[in-house]
This record gives sequence, C-alpha cells and structure tokens, in this order.
Amino acid sequence: MKLKPAQSEVAPGHGGVAAHGARHVAIIMDGNGRWAKKRHMPRVFGHQRGVEAVRRTVRAAREMGLEALTLYAFSTENWRRPEDEIGALMSLLKRFIVDDLDEFAANNVRLKIIGDHSAFAPDVVELIDKALARTRDNDGTTLAIALNYGAQDEIARAAAKAAARGPVTVESIAAELDTADMPPLDLLIRTSGEVRLSNFLLWQAAYAEMCFLDVLWPDFTPDHLAQALADFAQRERRFGGR
Repeated sequence: MKLKPAQSEVAPGHGGVAAHGARHVAIIMDGNGRWAKKRHMPRVFGHQRGVEAVRRTVRAAREMGLEALTLYAFSTENWRRPEDEIGALMSLLKRFIVDDLDEFAANNVRLKIIGDHSAFAPDVVELIDKALARTRDNDGTTLAIALNYGAQDEIARAAAKAAARGPVTVESIAAELDTADMPPLDLLIRTSGEVRLSNFLLWQAAYAEMCFLDVLWPDFTPDHLAQALADFAQRERRFGGR
C-alpha cells in the first residue's frame, strides 16, 4: 500500500491536540542489524543509518504536533551484546547528543531519559546529564530516550516507591513510573515485522494502539509515521468499554 501523508500537522509550539488525536507515540526501533546484513555490511553500519532515521523521526514528530515521542534505544537486555557493538552504540549516542543538542534547544524540544543511564561510562553519563539540564525547561515536544530500560524493572521500581509512600494502588504505581510526567501512551509502533513488545512500556501500553510495520528501522521515514498516525485517527478506542 502506498503511504500517504496524514493531514494531521499543527504548527509547532502552538499547543492543542493535532487532528490525528495522538499526543504520545513510542517506537521500538528494530531492524538495524538485519538492514546491514542485507547489504553485507557490519551491524554498526546499520546502527549508523538508524541514527539518521531517529533524526528524521524526531523532526517529523514535532512537525506533526506530537507532545511526546519515546524511542527504545538500549534495553537492559542489550548488555548481552558483544562489547564492540555496545561500544559502537555508546559512541553513536554521544555523537547524536553532541550533534543534535543545539537543534533540540532551538526547537523547544525537551530531552528525557527513561531507565537508568547511570550504569553507562562516566563520560556518557556526564554528556547526558548536561543535555537534560540544558533542555529541562523546554515545553515543546518531549523526546524520551529509553536507555538501560526494561519495563518489568520500571514497574518493580515504581511499585517499591509506591509501597514506601503508602497503599499500593494502580494510581500510586502510575505516579512513580519513569513516564509519569508525560501524556498517556496513545500509539506504539514497532518496525522490522516483529510482533512483540520486548519488555517496552508494558504498563503504559495497556490501552495503547499498536502498529507493526515490515519496514526495517533505517528505512523508516516521516511518511511511515504519518500513515501510522492517520491509521490511529481511524481507530475507535474503547478503553474496556463498548
């Protein structure tokens, strides 16, 4: 099916919900390794091209009026990957922050981390912390990057904090989640053709709409995002009702 741009944009910074109705979109960015393998290139080449897709998507999310975009960048399970691949991913993360931070600041994008990035090397932690501080007061689109993140760990941490404060309820756990200061998740997209959540935003996805695309992440374009939002706008969300 040919992708068509969604008629959903709102002027950046003007507030209000875009015509597509989504406020918060999350993406499992899957397929970098397979993209590189198809071209007989090392996996790091796929990750490099994946960063370019991230840039396109962040810009498109802002132009399409999203309040929040959450990207699954590095899971708690990704530590099992070869050391050289982890090192390459950290280098790409640092380069992304250095190269794009000025653009985030100029376009009122707030950078947020979900998960525990303190487990990374000190130079990576310092770079992330400075980027968070610089964009903290921005009130446009929030770009949340999941780093050293696992949803089961997030829920366990939130439940422990809730228990320390008093009765454990759905509301008290939700208030302690990493995404507590963000809009509820509306749409979760996964690329690469895989159909699973891979320990990503399990609590937040309880009533989110799902979109699974056959495209590998480096080939993901703003048109794919626009079509996913157009499809979302046609869905009837019941939240357990009729």
